[in-house]
Amino acid sequence: MFPKESYVARRAELRRRVTRGGIILLPGNVESPVNYPNNVYHFRQDSTFLYFFGLNLPSMAAVIDIDSGEEIIFADDLSMDDIIWTGPQPTVAELAARCGVSDTRPLAKIDEVVRDAVQRGRSVHFLPPYRAENKFFISRVTGIKAEALADHISVELALAVVSLRDKKSQEEIEEIEKACEIGYMMHTTAMKMCRPGVVEREIAGAIEGIALQYGAGVSFTSIVSQNGETLHNHYYGNTLEEGRLLLVDAGAETVMNYSSDFTRTMPVSGKFTQRQKDVYNIVLAANARAFELSEPGKLYRDIHLEACTVIAQGLINLGIMKGDAAEAVNAGAHALFMPHGLGHMMGLDVHDMEDIGEKYVGYDLETKRSTELGVSALRMGRRLQPGMVMTVEPGIYFIPAYIAKWKSEGLNAQFVNYDKAEEFCGFGGIRIEDDLLITDTGNRMLGKKRVPATVEEVEEFMAQYR
Repeated sequence: MFPKESYVARRAELRRRVTRGGIILLPGNVESPVNYPNNVYHFRQDSTFLYFFGLNLPSMAAVIDIDSGEEIIFADDLSMDDIIWTGPQPTVAELAARCGVSDTRPLAKIDEVVRDAVQRGRSVHFLPPYRAENKFFISRVTGIKAEALADHISVELALAVVSLRDKKSQEEIEEIEKACEIGYMMHTTAMKMCRPGVVEREIAGAIEGIALQYGAGVSFTSIVSQNGETLHNHYYGNTLEEGRLLLVDAGAETVMNYSSDFTRTMPVSGKFTQRQKDVYNIVLAANARAFELSEPGKLYRDIHLEACTVIAQGLINLGIMKGDAAEAVNAGAHALFMPHGLGHMMGLDVHDMEDIGEKYVGYDLETKRSTELGVSALRMGRRLQPGMVMTVEPGIYFIPAYIAKWKSEGLNAQFVNYDKAEEFCGFGGIRIEDDLLITDTGNRMLGKKRVPATVEEVEEFMAQYR
């Protein structure tokens, strides 16, 4: 945990920003069974609860009274039966004191506190619940039907939480740097292991073991695939083949649950072919362009479009696209080869705060998500501010079904050389992803050492382990 003063200050600022009064209801997460009640998934606390209280244990909830300043943590001390299995543990009061809360009550008592507020006509502020257990919990204590909760979430609370969490403090940045160090070990291990005959699962297992060895585990389900054209490929059963590319998109969480998220694409043979180099260097140039442009005041949507223009021009140079690069991007033609956005916020969540709602996190009153081809998949379009942590992850993918669909529809035929694009079916995909902190004057890449990124760096690093 951070010092308790950090949590006290965060909650005080939250109360100041929610001006409508009433109470704030913040449920933590509960344990979820894998296949029977006592066999549970690895516990992950709700990130907003972690941000304001720092307590990483299941079956806890909190109420903050905006008007009186009262703060209550609701949880149950362990019974003797529990202690037999878990050993002695701190009491709820002892835990609460670590985050500066003095009022603790049994979990069941939260019902009467919330219902009293409801009966008195006070506002009950809560965020969109993303787990079924918390949907039922909020429904029970507020009396709102579970299916109607979306109509009663507190937009004011959502905006207040986002306005606090989207700019990372120095202590948070230090935690993210730790996650980046773990990510460095994960990705360099993948490069060490990548060679013909290795099964993807062997690499996935090794790097996820590192995430657990040095932190709380992975920050998301790892992507380790020589079929990198499938954006979220979680199948690990392929045997690596000479001449193919391996795409590894993976990150770690620290023990305090702050995240990293890197992607590297590496040649299974240890050396890129000329064709692989040509495409790889386009993606690397798009990554560099995003770092060059990122600074306070810039719209991330504009930086996305600039990176896409680099990709379009590179593909035009290779004969895969044609025409004017800026016009092609304006038409969304680049989306055939880069169908996702440039990046997303990162922090306590690898896609930070997207449980609250992308329209509050990645967009705002100034910038609304577009449905237009080429920008519709962009998760983050807002104006950048110091303290924001972003991923920068351009890519180029040759997706046979997608190419066939566009060709059959004649979509953007003035910008796409379909005959040439079809020659790359079977190529796979390339993505290069780094983590970026917006500073007062520009940005800096997070992590003490950058995972090898240039063609020369990747080949030289891999050569040491072959």
